[in-house]
Amino acid sequence: MEPLKVGIVGAAGRGKSFRAGLEANGAIIHAVCDTAEDKLAAAATTLGASEKYTDYEKMLDHADIQAVVVGTPMQFHVPHSIAAIQRGLHVMCEVPAGVSVQECRQLVQACKESKAVYMMAENYIYTKTNMLITSLAAAGLFGQVFYAEGEYLHELKELNEVTKWRRQWQTGIAGITYGTHSLGPILQWMPGDRVTRVCCETTGSHYCDPRGEKYAQDSATMLGKTDKGGLVKIRVDMISDRPHAMNNYQLQGTDGCYESGRGGLCDKSKLWTKSLRANFDAWMDVETLLNQDDFIQKYLPESWKNPPEAMLAAGHGGGDYLQVCDWVKAIRQQISCPIGIHEAMDMTLPGLVSQQSALEDGKWLDVPDSRTW
Repeated sequence: MEPLKVGIVGAAGRGKSFRAGLEANGAIIHAVCDTAEDKLAAAATTLGASEKYTDYEKMLDHADIQAVVVGTPMQFHVPHSIAAIQRGLHVMCEVPAGVSVQECRQLVQACKESKAVYMMAENYIYTKTNMLITSLAAAGLFGQVFYAEGEYLHELKELNEVTKWRRQWQTGIAGITYGTHSLGPILQWMPGDRVTRVCCETTGSHYCDPRGEKYAQDSATMLGKTDKGGLVKIRVDMISDRPHAMNNYQLQGTDGCYESGRGGLCDKSKLWTKSLRANFDAWMDVETLLNQDDFIQKYLPESWKNPPEAMLAAGHGGGDYLQVCDWVKAIRQQISCPIGIHEAMDMTLPGLVSQQSALEDGKWLDVPDSRTW
């Protein structure tokens, strides 16, 4: 195959993590773009790019590329994605897909009018444990999954002052502003389902930034009802003083359950399923199961059985590598895009609607289905 030539916008920051996954699938980073001109040359060297730009439109119009990775701040995700899609360039965009329902409509329309492949880069669905739970759910070991929780607890007050866009878009808005890392894996465990209505409350603000201004909230908690009657709870907290705990999940089905380790002392990920252990009083340790050859061969996804070193070193528990692999395979029509535009909306829109609910004292509000737009 001819190499897929990729451009990366935001290359001096988040964009630097994608090289290994691209090159493993016959793609190359041909061009890079970033407004931080003083860091651009180093990013081009790190990523092996032949061309570098400080103007995104110029890169799209003049660089010899077929696809773009959008690694810019959240408020640019939709305009940068649409600009590439309208030129027929494939897009992999960082999370969330957009920062308003209105601009998400515009993104969906652009994708409908183009043959380009759009994928949202939700890397948490690709971690080893989350993919294992997806495999177990698909095999029916949990029965019908009807309840799940996800938490993203990541204190970011200092980072707000470095990457200043976060101060507005992540911690300056009440509601779930960064929920796809929590909701994304859960939707893999509830295949064919989506959140149809949400309500959201916040704790208010107990911290101030260096200028003495209060953040929009400390914690926000969203409840979501799904199309099939399930219940989902999502909590996001990027302000409270506490150790990080960004991979907290729970799942309950008719025949089993799962609880992730919360990062505390002796707190391990554990599961119970009726088919693996009938005794209600005994959990099964996930790490122990992952040391059993028969369990690994039967349930662990192939991508995690013999992972290359480049995958393990790529970041976010291998997710940065695996998501790129799937994107390139989807472009080459080897697989269907696993997080296409509608899956991206299913992960993004509940959080956006929750922000309005938080302003309306936790009122239940409907979440639009992008498939009907």
